[in-house]
Amino acid sequence: MRWLDLLTEGDPHPRRFDGPESLRSYLLKIERLDAEAAEQLLAKGRIDPPLHRRGLRVQPFPAEPERDTSTHESGA
Repeated sequence: MRWLDLLTEGDPHPRRFDGPESLRSYLLKIERLDAEAAEQLLAKGRIDPPLHRRGLRVQPFPAEPERDTSTHESGA
């Protein structure tokens, strides 16, 4: 399962959701976003004022690990 974290400007603790449907429901009912703003957040991963009174970001949990692009050669 791929969890989603909602990060709210000014709040250091993310809210975690089990998928886009539960996040969308929260955004519409609790954050009182309109459907267009909720869809933009889900599609782009971020919205800022004036679409919402605070900036919101969505990211997968666990966050994507950074890839090590360096090559390692063994001296064997």
